Amino acid sequence: MSIQRRGGSWRARYYGPDGRQRGRSFKRKSDAERWLAEQRSSVVQGDWTDPARGRVAFGEYASAWLGSRTDLKPKTRHQYEFLMGLHILPTWRTVPLAKITFEGLSEWVAHLSAGDLGPSGIRQSVFVMSAALDHAERSGRIRANPARGLGLPRVQRRDYIVLTHEQLRELSAAARPWRVFVLLLGYTGLRWGEATALRVCDIDLGRRRIDVRRAFSDVGGRIVLGTPKSHQSRTVPIPRFLAREIAVAISGKEPDDLIFTMPGGSMLRLSNWRRAVFLPACARARISPRFRIHDLRHTAASLMIQAGYPPKMLRRSWGMPASPRRWTCTGTCIPVTWIATPTASTARLMRPASPK
Repeated sequence: MSIQRRGGSWRARYYGPDGRQRGRSFKRKSDAERWLAEQRSSVVQGDWTDPARGRVAFGEYASAWLGSRTDLKPKTRHQYEFLMGLHILPTWRTVPLAKITFEGLSEWVAHLSAGDLGPSGIRQSVFVMSAALDHAERSGRIRANPARGLGLPRVQRRDYIVLTHEQLRELSAAARPWRVFVLLLGYTGLRWGEATALRVCDIDLGRRRIDVRRAFSDVGGRIVLGTPKSHQSRTVPIPRFLAREIAVAISGKEPDDLIFTMPGGSMLRLSNWRRAVFLPACARARISPRFRIHDLRHTAASLMIQAGYPPKMLRRSWGMPASPRRWTCTGTCIPVTWIATPTASTARLMRPASPK
């Protein structure tokens, strides 16, 4: 390592761990000394990176990174590409990886916050940006991920609406001829994509169980068949009364037939069904207009808890992780108000079948 004066500048040189000499010129000797000390420290501590590897533009690197993510589901990949194109690449496309700083990222987040993008969208954008930079760090292109520790806007917790048995029955009756479908969502907690992908062969009426192995997802307006969320297959119990309703619904169908389809046999689409069936049914049943289709999943959790379902069965049925003090519901704690003392009628209605 050396520093030499060349004309009106100071040239600092050192040898990297790969044996190649590298250098940089500075106007002041003190700056050259400081830079050389930083390189020496990086080499000694083992976190040195080749400066040339950090000169690749973020846009080029992010495209290659996203292409290598074979673990992503089609919908997740589509969301990543959407966030990249709309919120990330317009700012960072041509910036070299090594030039992306914590300060610059903080200004970017502030710019997003000043626009129309909400806290959730900002957090998702930062998550994707940080994932790409994490990969760059592990690949030895940058010393550390500058996105770590960014201050992000808080997502306001939504007030959940859950239905009682009576409200759920009224909603299902108002949704005819989709009564059984609404009851299925409200008593089993299946996600929309899981419920619409159910086939006759996925139902075990003898054991009163649903095998959740598939799920539809909307990828840019195209329905794609895949696995359930987090690629986790699971078994979900069916209340006795609902098993009888499902038996009637699948009567005459072949094992590989979808259980719930449009009258012409086409797959259900969330936006169309919500507009044509769900919202009018909510109005007729006098359910709050803030009630969403996904809230039927929360309703199922509330009713299962009230019925005294064992916590282990709840976690397994929902495909959610365990927690010693709380039970998470799509990333949010279940409100204490959902957890009521089980009543005899609720327990009888929702009692899970004993395994055979």
